[in-house]
Amino acid sequence: MRIFLVRHGESLGNLDGHAYREFGDHNVPLTLWGARQVKIAGRAIASYLDKLPDSSASKLQVWYSPFLRTRQSKDVLLSTLPADSIGTVREDYLLREQDFGLFTEIYQHAEQKQQFPQEFERWARLRSNGAKFYVRPPDGESRADVAQRTRLFLQTIMHEVALGHDNVVIVGHGVTNRAFEMNFLQHPVAWFEASDNPGNADVTLIEGNGAVGYSSTLLHKAVDRQVGDDASRAAYDGSMADALPDGV
Repeated sequence: MRIFLVRHGESLGNLDGHAYREFGDHNVPLTLWGARQVKIAGRAIASYLDKLPDSSASKLQVWYSPFLRTRQSKDVLLSTLPADSIGTVREDYLLREQDFGLFTEIYQHAEQKQQFPQEFERWARLRSNGAKFYVRPPDGESRADVAQRTRLFLQTIMHEVALGHDNVVIVGHGVTNRAFEMNFLQHPVAWFEASDNPGNADVTLIEGNGAVGYSSTLLHKAVDRQVGDDASRAAYDGSMADALPDGV
C-alpha cells in the first residue's frame, strides 16, 4: 500500500496573509510558482511509480480538499502524471484546511490581539501552557479537531484498500496532511507537536503492509522561490497548465 500526501503548492496566502481577507480561505488561489512546484512534484511521483514492478502499480486513487488551491494543485498534478496511472478522482470536505474561526482572515497576531483582545489572550495563554494541540481559536478548530476528521477520512481510505485500491494520492493542506500521517501511523500527540507542516508541494510517502508495518518518508522536497523572482508571484489560472515551465 502506498499513500502519497501532497501539500498544495505555494498560494497567494503563503505570500501575503491579506489574501485570506480578499478571497476567503477557501478561495485563495495558487501562485504561478506554486503551480510549477506541483508540476515538479507530479514528476517525482511519476518517476517513483515508473520504477515499481508492474504487479504492484495499481491505478492511483486521487483525493483532494475542496479549497481552490488544492483543487488547482490536483489539476496540475493530474496533467503531469501519466493518464493511464490515474483511477478515480474524488473530493472530500474532510480534507479541508483547519478552520481558524475569528482569526481566519487576520494573519498577524498583533491584529488578532487588537481586534479580539480577550479571545486572543485566552488562546495564546493556553497555547503557551502546552495545549497547542487542543486549544481552539475562537469559533474555530483545534488541531485535535482536524485530527478527528482525518481519522474519519482514514476509514474511507481503508474501505477502498479492502477493495484493492491501495495506491492513493491525497492533495491536502499542511495541518491536514500531518494529522492524516499521525493517525495512519498511530503516532502520539507529542509526535505531532514536535513535527512541522510539510512545505508547499512536498510529497510524503507512506508505504508498507499489515505484515511488516508502515513507515513514512519525504519522497520529494519542493524548491522554494528564488529571491527576486517576482513574476511568478501572480495568481495561477488553471488554463495556464500547459504553459508551465519544466524547470525551476
